[in-house]
Amino acid sequence: MTSTAMTSGVYVPPSPPVAGLRLLTAMARLSGLDSLFVEDHLQEFYPTELWDRRFTWAAGRLSSPHELFDYQTLLGSLAGRAGRLRLGVGVTEPYRRHPVVIAQAAVTLAHLTKRAPILGLGCGERLNIEPYGLDMHRPVDRLEEALRIIRLCFTSRGPIDFEGSHFRLERAVMDLRPPAGRTPRLWVAAHGPRMLDLTGRYGDGWLPESGVLGTPERYARALAAVRTAAEGAGRDPESITPALLAFVAVAPTRKRARAMLESRLLRYWALLFPARRWQEVGARHPFGPHFRGIVDILPGAYDRATLDAAIADVPPEVVESGVIVGTVEQVCLRLRELREAGLRHVVIGPLSFYLSNHDAAHSVWAVRRIAHTLRRDRRSGRAIAPR
Repeated sequence: MTSTAMTSGVYVPPSPPVAGLRLLTAMARLSGLDSLFVEDHLQEFYPTELWDRRFTWAAGRLSSPHELFDYQTLLGSLAGRAGRLRLGVGVTEPYRRHPVVIAQAAVTLAHLTKRAPILGLGCGERLNIEPYGLDMHRPVDRLEEALRIIRLCFTSRGPIDFEGSHFRLERAVMDLRPPAGRTPRLWVAAHGPRMLDLTGRYGDGWLPESGVLGTPERYARALAAVRTAAEGAGRDPESITPALLAFVAVAPTRKRARAMLESRLLRYWALLFPARRWQEVGARHPFGPHFRGIVDILPGAYDRATLDAAIADVPPEVVESGVIVGTVEQVCLRLRELREAGLRHVVIGPLSFYLSNHDAAHSVWAVRRIAHTLRRDRRSGRAIAPR
């Protein structure tokens, strides 16, 4: 069996300094990566209670994990250094930002870049919504309305009318048009049945997260649901890019990879997986059987003792169920397995970057090496190695 083309991108947190992000953007471009994504957060997943040098070397650089730039302003700043690199947000949501404002920002970015930007959209997480006085009411319904409105903003001429349960437009004007061939691409962060259906009906791409999907078999089943929904809506299923935000911990040796499994940062990251993921490997989530992972986490809701106890309860098997841990060769093998399941664009989130200065330096090299290896596979038509 021969391989199908797979491109690579990188995910970077939008944290100071700007000079560092500009350097990473230039390095991603020169390394031949296809995309660079940032998140849209007011606070990070990491609790302030854990933010010290024992948790991550970055605590010596940032006084808080929640020092985060606005994604729209940041991507506009990075656009001049991106070249052919595609810039994207992974992801924003229609609670803090009105869909028309989201569309206007995406089209503005399209005027600043050489390639169509990627507008990642999801239902949002509690940590960015509830602490700020907003209510996560009927999130999937709200997202569907937002997707429809953004599509109208990209394609309609003249005033827009829309009557929904969450949004209402009456002769609303958003006449800014994207440049020819650079209409922003809508990628949906979908995992459950209704969200996969929305992706098939409205999305240009699908951007799930490795901590939720996990195995190639699960990825293939979900992708089949996206394509079925696309066919039902009269769309070409092959026009939707199957992507993945893959969190990895890449090490120079297998011994170092095994040690990473015991790190506080990776063990905490496993707490962000849904309780059902823990149940699949025979473990019980410390936050209860109904905990939904990143959707539910409120980093400021736990004291240090609770967090330390929860981290101590994390089995290595849970970490490995949602983080790709290993050497460059091992990571590439896992990504090839996902390619066989339909993956066409992987956005690499290098968690190992935050473990130590040495791991950070290796991670930068490793992301470039992974992208090069996958690109070489594409040219040679390399098939996945048999197990």
